[in-house]
Amino acid sequence: MSPLSRGGSTTFTVPATCLAFLPAIFGACSPGYVLRAGWEEAKILRDRRPIAEVVHDTTTAPEMRQKLRLVQNARAFAVRELGLDAGESFLSYARVESDTLLLVVSAAPELQLVWKTWWFPIVGRVPYRGYFHFDRARRDAEVLEEQGYDVWVRPSSAFSTLGWLPDPLLSTTLRADSLGLVDTVIHEITHTTFFPSGQAHFNESFANFVGHRGAIQFFCEAVDDENRCRQARDRWHDTRVFGRFFNRLVDSLEAVYGAEIPGDLKRQRKTEVMGWGAREFEAIKPDLRSGRYGSLDPERLNNAWLLARVLYYSRLDDFEQIYEANGNLRAAVAAIIEMGSRMPPWAAVDSLVAAPEATGAKAEVGQ
Repeated sequence: MSPLSRGGSTTFTVPATCLAFLPAIFGACSPGYVLRAGWEEAKILRDRRPIAEVVHDTTTAPEMRQKLRLVQNARAFAVRELGLDAGESFLSYARVESDTLLLVVSAAPELQLVWKTWWFPIVGRVPYRGYFHFDRARRDAEVLEEQGYDVWVRPSSAFSTLGWLPDPLLSTTLRADSLGLVDTVIHEITHTTFFPSGQAHFNESFANFVGHRGAIQFFCEAVDDENRCRQARDRWHDTRVFGRFFNRLVDSLEAVYGAEIPGDLKRQRKTEVMGWGAREFEAIKPDLRSGRYGSLDPERLNNAWLLARVLYYSRLDDFEQIYEANGNLRAAVAAIIEMGSRMPPWAAVDSLVAAPEATGAKAEVGQ
């Protein structure tokens, strides 16, 4: 997981997942987009080195060596304790040239909370596009704005090819703190393990849940680090608080957009709701525990911004309920994946929440 800049001075910590390279693999985009994505991925794969080799290199800085060992331990933990399928991911390390790996562009109609989506093979429809070429990202964002969309452009420090390529750990990801690093590793391996096509909200929220809960188990049990254990619990608490806040904001805007009133009046009320959201965020700040948050600037809030948040914060309390019913994370993940493989994933969540006593650890991920 890595910190992504959000509206105003607030920084929300959410997984920086972007399937930016998959379109290039299958040639589903414009030639320029494909060529640039392919070129950047080729450079990453060309420059990667086995993490074990970097760790044992005497010229590696001590702090970097420590973080790389943490990645190795987190990867092994995800496979051994959580039953996830890591594939060939996070076995190598690659340094990228810039501080930001890529920019992610998302959009939504001005008066609708509906994603603009792009379709790619394998992953289906996704509500974002990733760009290694930053000027191209900004140009495309401007075009979307000219077409009347609310647009949000955000940086990302990581992406996943869902096991199609041996995803290395990137230097942009390595800048995260220890909790963020472990969270990111588990989050991305969750994608590699289970990624229903065209289910972006489920995929990101599920991986957000597994990443946070996995980090708690890692630091509280696997390495028994009392301080980081507490911090991991606090971050998961705050993430769930954010989820409730974002969904209250969604409900308020849906009421405005669904009203039979003129468009100008909807725009006015939209501005009022965004202002209320910024004030409401100030009201919930005393409930936050991790102490890493500023304020929201209502002038920067729009539908694309909000939907980009909800993408990672959907039904987190339901995932937590399934976790509590199963008694441990491995069993909860296995139950969700097993049922989500037989029916639409959110329907699987509904079923597990409705009948928690029927869940169990019978299914093991990857077996």
